[in-house]
Amino acid sequence: MNSSIPKTQFAQVFDKTGGPIQYREIPVQAPGPDEILVNVKYSGVCHTDLHAWKGDWPLDTKLPLVGGHEGAGVVVAKGSQVTNFEIGDYAGIKWLNGSCLSCEFCINSYEPNCPHALLSGYTVDGSFQQYAIAKAIHAAPIPKGTDLARIAPILCAGITVYKALKESEAKPGQWVAITGAGGGLGTLAIQYAKAMGLRVLGVDTGEVKANLTKSLGAEVFIDFATTPDIVADVIKATDGGPHAVVNVAVAEKPFELSCKYVRPRGTVVVVGLPAHAYVKSEVFSTVVKSITIKGSYVGNRADTDEAIDFFTRGLVESPIKIVGLTELPKVFELMQKGEIAGRYVLDTSK
Repeated sequence: MNSSIPKTQFAQVFDKTGGPIQYREIPVQAPGPDEILVNVKYSGVCHTDLHAWKGDWPLDTKLPLVGGHEGAGVVVAKGSQVTNFEIGDYAGIKWLNGSCLSCEFCINSYEPNCPHALLSGYTVDGSFQQYAIAKAIHAAPIPKGTDLARIAPILCAGITVYKALKESEAKPGQWVAITGAGGGLGTLAIQYAKAMGLRVLGVDTGEVKANLTKSLGAEVFIDFATTPDIVADVIKATDGGPHAVVNVAVAEKPFELSCKYVRPRGTVVVVGLPAHAYVKSEVFSTVVKSITIKGSYVGNRADTDEAIDFFTRGLVESPIKIVGLTELPKVFELMQKGEIAGRYVLDTSK
């Protein structure tokens, strides 16, 4: 590697599930033949990172682990086989760090479903460090001159909600309800939906999130904590129910409620991943209303490029608060309390 690249760096690491998160010095890895080394400048903090630390998903993490999968930075080294990045290019570390590229899912552009997928900040070390490795073919190309702090949340939250809106098949002029509308994914989902010509109803709680969602383009905000009948309120506000619901709330109840208020022949998209949760829908109304319930994972490479293009054209903006990498444990505390509106982004230099 280039002699200007340090041999060690600072990172947030935990050695056991739910154990102390330690800000400490670790080695800088050299990229393999098909990999790039990215000097991560900023990294968003996703709810998935909290699950990785707590270990409450039915998927084991590597240990010790450096979390994070919304890393935006500069390519400082690359492997001998890499042709799609040059030193100095901007690149993003995504949730999907790598895949086999040869299974039926990869061949059909469903590489997130690859059974051999590598997951940043989960099965391989992620972006809560100053230098991170990614498979070059899956790293996100970022246009030069981009604000790396603001694009960081696009690399997971943005791509994920954009893909979910595509999966909903809602058409311009139709209603989409977004649960968890005031959070990191929800605030971006509102903007992508508006840019795609959809009408937005946001579901969340609190005056701060109500004001935020409306400022981003939601026509209606419903506070689930104060409404006596959320199902009736949503149906009334959308004149028959939304044509689609994108559930990014990290709780089980919104999934069940959305199946009740979605419009007949509408689509309920499951995105948020609360631990040990189930999607429940009463069979009779599911059949009679002819609704579709589908899961939506992260996007593929084409979805990534499209989601970033919306951002670079100024159609979506990340409502962020920047704090130092050292502040990660405090961000997790706020996340567990449900007190974050928008997205926290970590500056790896602090």
